Amino acid sequence: VQLVESGGGLVQAGGSLRLSCAASGFTFDDYAIGWFRQAPGKEREAVSCISTSDGTTYYADSVKGRFTISSENAKNTVYLQMNSLKPEDTAVYYCAADRYCYSNPGYLELWGQGTLVTVSS
Repeated sequence: VQLVESGGGLVQAGGSLRLSCAASGFTFDDYAIGWFRQAPGKEREAVSCISTSDGTTYYADSVKGRFTISSENAKNTVYLQMNSLKPEDTAVYYCAADRYCYSNPGYLELWGQGTLVTVSS
């Protein structure tokens, strides 16, 4: 059972990146996949979440209108398209899986290893 993130990197402010979260070892359609991020010296925070069974999505206010979450169930993969990136989006981004979307990272047990996103000004 694992989640593997990819797609992080260095981008200038205003640029875009697409993160991927590939899942294996569990029934993908039964789970919600969330993206969280943790900046240096800050707590981990929820960014977005999608219910892979019905496509319901959730976004933090700070990323609404800029980030889009989607799932490709045939590939057991969830994507986070990040546009109009800002320096304050710099963080390690993690995906996590559970039966439901939770904004509190303490409720989730299955996590990926994280991918670093750095936005330069």
